[in-house]
Amino acid sequence: MNESILHQIAARRRERIRDQGHEMGVTLPASRTVATVPFGVDPFLICEVKRRSPSRGAIAPGRDAVEQARVYAAAGVRSISVLTEQDRFDGSLQDLVRIKEALPRVSVLRKDFLLDVEDVEVSWRAGADAVLLIAALLDASALEAMHAAARRLGMSALVELHDLADVEKCRSFAPELIGINCRDLRTFRVDMLDPVALLPRVSWKTRSVFESGVRAAEDVRLARSAGFDGVLVGETAMREPGVVPELAQALRAPRGGFWPTLWGRRRTPAGASGPARPLVKICGITRAQDAEAACGLGADALGFVFAPSKRRADPAVLRQLRDLAVAKVAVVVTERGPAGRALPPEVVELREAGLLDAVQLHGDEEPAECAALSFPYYKALRIRDSSDVQRAGAYRSPRVLADAWSAASAGGTGQRVPADLVRALKEAGPLWLAGGLSADNVGEIVRVFGPELIDASSGLEQEPGKKDLARMKRYFDEIARQEGAG
Repeated sequence: MNESILHQIAARRRERIRDQGHEMGVTLPASRTVATVPFGVDPFLICEVKRRSPSRGAIAPGRDAVEQARVYAAAGVRSISVLTEQDRFDGSLQDLVRIKEALPRVSVLRKDFLLDVEDVEVSWRAGADAVLLIAALLDASALEAMHAAARRLGMSALVELHDLADVEKCRSFAPELIGINCRDLRTFRVDMLDPVALLPRVSWKTRSVFESGVRAAEDVRLARSAGFDGVLVGETAMREPGVVPELAQALRAPRGGFWPTLWGRRRTPAGASGPARPLVKICGITRAQDAEAACGLGADALGFVFAPSKRRADPAVLRQLRDLAVAKVAVVVTERGPAGRALPPEVVELREAGLLDAVQLHGDEEPAECAALSFPYYKALRIRDSSDVQRAGAYRSPRVLADAWSAASAGGTGQRVPADLVRALKEAGPLWLAGGLSADNVGEIVRVFGPELIDASSGLEQEPGKKDLARMKRYFDEIARQEGAG
């Protein structure tokens, strides 16, 4: 939600409180009449009853809240979020009351734009087992008071965070349950990696929930890999409740791996006005000495090509580099065969042996095909025109690497993505850029486009597959020269 919309919703809610009271015109008992059920039991999958939203419009207009909750419960869901805001979400406090009466053994979260302690008390009387407290909407004292009120009443409080300012509001009382929302309150944009970046900044012991943007099991696996204990699923669960068991199964995925490790290497700007140093991937590695040199210069990831190429990697090199502290990525080009697509057997073997951290899919894979091939992965897309820029948004990987289009080769051509298309990609979201990068142009690229990750290969070579140490050093020097320079 845009920040102004957040406060518009809050302002409208204050008007309703003034006109209808905190009960929003719903007749509630003077005290709670249903038992409190613990919130967030495993599998910690929270499915939401939500008819519409400001960002997505109508989702399930007219859907009966109790019927939807019964669908979730039948699928094994034990924690349900109920949107009770009327004006932008078509919800009602009555929805929560009815769900709790119909399903007293299910734990119910009241999700709304709660403003004060009386809101918390009314939620308890209505039967809520937990309340959402949006840190961005509340000052620190109100947030702490509402959290304390929920705990005093025997409810859980899911404190929603969006940025470091929200984290700071919570340090004094260290909530035992937090949610991190990947929707930017100012721009509407969803970035699945924002929660991955923010969670390590929470220094107290807590259970964590990944909120917004979950569309498929691969998103749940991403959340789990980053250390989240649970996920909250809204639109997807409403539209496609049949996927709920698959989402719950994905909560068993292991923690750690490519995305949290790579994100842990990001740098902040040294100065107030200059760009941050981008993440740096060096691709086309075929020799151990080149990998070690790149790592020593500050590379964050190395690419090993397992596709027809003069830069094709030898699996033995990866075995030599087992202990090298850098993300290792297999670059593959899959083809659709009679049995569908598959990774090269050697990549599967290396991945299972823990010698590869991720797969870069560099072929003509469609969005729906990628996650079945590997996790973690990201898509590389050759950008020829504006339609390719639009197509990049269809992929579910948290990032898409933009590479130059060539009829001759899938990558390593030394060609650059045209500047107007790079600008369009940058406007669409964080920029990962490959194609024709070298020491001669990387400074300008970092300064002008501010990419989040840059990926170089042929521009750093003596010959295909053999890196030039002097060129690599000059490349990293040019990157460092831009860092924090305003």
